[in-house]
Amino acid sequence: MSETKTMSNETKRGTNYSHYNGGSLAEWAEHKMMHPRRGEVKGKHFLKDHLDFTGCEISINSLPVGGAMPFSHQHKENEEVYIFIKGKGQMQVDHEVIDVCEGSIVRIAPNGLRTWRNTGDEPMVSICVQVRENSLRQHTFEDGIPNMDPIKWPE
Repeated sequence: MSETKTMSNETKRGTNYSHYNGGSLAEWAEHKMMHPRRGEVKGKHFLKDHLDFTGCEISINSLPVGGAMPFSHQHKENEEVYIFIKGKGQMQVDHEVIDVCEGSIVRIAPNGLRTWRNTGDEPMVSICVQVRENSLRQHTFEDGIPNMDPIKWPE
């Protein structure tokens, strides 16, 4: 019996949205990207080009058991928010170790020197959101424009 594949490289675009299916969490490990200095990297996939982001970058990530980032890094302008969905591991920020697990959320300023590793017995799955530091000018309720029309779902 073969596994059902949910991953698709196709993006559906509407007037005010774009939709991309990155696959099941297990399939995130199959994603690959080309790093300019490190070559092929498995388990990381940037979504900007699929979803036409204009204000952020988001990546979906799966780090195998025993896996670790082979380097640490900082950013020039972007802060990062890591949202851990599955597994457990450790992040190191400016040489301080932070234990992370499903439900952990870590924000790192651009100058924070960061790296991470999987210390668990299953893949460590996360979403990373990059956005320019100090760029948020308004919050959810200040930016929202309510529409009081009744919601109608197709039958």
